[in-house]
Amino acid sequence: MDTTTSGAAPAPVIRLHADDNVLIARTEVAIGTALAEGLRSRSQVPAGHKIAARRIVRGEPILKYATTIGFAAADVEAGAWVHSHNVEFREYDRDYAHASAYRPVEPVPDAERATFLGIVREDGRVATRNYVGVLATVNCSATVVHRIAAWFTPERLADYPDIDGVVAFAHGTGCGMEMTGEPMDLLRRTMTGYASHPNLAAALVIGLGCERNQVSKLGLHEGPRLKTFVMQDTGGTTKTIEAGIAAVRELLAEANRVERRPVPASHLTVGLQCGGSDGFSSITANPALGAAMDLLVRHGGTAILSETPEIYGVEHTLTRRARSREVGEKLVERIRWWKDVYTVGRDTQINGNVSPGNHAGGLANIFEKSLGSSMKGGTGPLMEVYRYAEPVVQKGLVFMDTPGFDPTSATGQIAGGANVIMFTTGRGSMFGAKPVPSIKLATNTPMFERLRDDMDVNCGTILDGTQSLQDCGEAIFRHLLATASGERTKSEVLGLGDHEFVPWNIGITG
Repeated sequence: MDTTTSGAAPAPVIRLHADDNVLIARTEVAIGTALAEGLRSRSQVPAGHKIAARRIVRGEPILKYATTIGFAAADVEAGAWVHSHNVEFREYDRDYAHASAYRPVEPVPDAERATFLGIVREDGRVATRNYVGVLATVNCSATVVHRIAAWFTPERLADYPDIDGVVAFAHGTGCGMEMTGEPMDLLRRTMTGYASHPNLAAALVIGLGCERNQVSKLGLHEGPRLKTFVMQDTGGTTKTIEAGIAAVRELLAEANRVERRPVPASHLTVGLQCGGSDGFSSITANPALGAAMDLLVRHGGTAILSETPEIYGVEHTLTRRARSREVGEKLVERIRWWKDVYTVGRDTQINGNVSPGNHAGGLANIFEKSLGSSMKGGTGPLMEVYRYAEPVVQKGLVFMDTPGFDPTSATGQIAGGANVIMFTTGRGSMFGAKPVPSIKLATNTPMFERLRDDMDVNCGTILDGTQSLQDCGEAIFRHLLATASGERTKSEVLGLGDHEFVPWNIGITG
């Protein structure tokens, strides 16, 4: 990646790969600006957007990082702005070459393994936070779980300093849906993944009584850290709220009896998210997060790449790194399901369109967004592919099939066992995901400075030339260890995360 001119000042554009036919505007470029390689801008180009590095003829692939992100819809002159107005989105053949580039990870020697201060549960699993959760089986019990959690204000929890809070997990489904099949299985494995998550010291599960998603069908077993209530049996709204508050109060003393101790970084499972992406996402925050995940994997940890529509177009870069043909084909099968079943005839990302914020930030279509999104997972081998909310047991880089909608995607990752979320953003997404901490990584310095209350790490230093990508990745890894050890993130300070439990509803409501 070439980011400077022959002098000391950064160039106005960035060349990402020698084979690219576009450059990236580092800052807003005025008409007539002298660019690298003897070019002058023919257009006013916003920061993060593309400029033709040479004349591109109609139908020719647009190459970014030497990867096709679309095709020229018309002849494009050197120095012209390249965006959706002159980039055509269409399908093209990709060679999946399953497992052809698989290389095993070179682990860090045991004596050099990184550690963090974790909370070790009785079953040996490690928590990064210590919450009590109150879960609704159906929308009809949503108000009850929120009222129970809201009763436990910081003042009422003052005598329990090692409890991070009491949090409600409510959702908008659980009835009026299919009784059997994948939609119900998906909801139930999401709920059981949360109820049994190591970051919950204890959980209450509350149903209405006549819903399709019955408490008794979740496969949960009551015990010292799990209680259930059915509103129609308990006496209705008021009595269930009272019983729920009393139950949580009984649990608090035991839930507070924890201490952090050094544990290996191999106990970290990180859910990777990006939202509000821009043209710098693939240059700074996403590859820097990928470098941090390469480190985590070498230390024995797990990174969960997700958002299936946002790897579409570059999925072949993952199948080639798969540990086996079987793993690669699992990923392709999920892509085909999205294209051929779930999104047929719908105006969705996987059919080309990105959000207005992504578009304004310089991304022409989903291929270009996917190019950056996939970088979050790093460069290591793809070890396994999971369906939504399935328990993640494989170490290393894995993929979980989720939508691109961040709350729904993160919900699946947490249900699968993620105990930290790392979230890159170029436009400035505001996000939290109780019961796990969310670390926000900014792609550019102006946005980081503007949204300091929400952003944890500034990856714009790479663009500014004050930090290398690898150094930024190492700093992110250190930040991950500190956060897992109890250091609060900006989203936690702001109290975000009470409303981001959003299970994926893939079925029919009727």
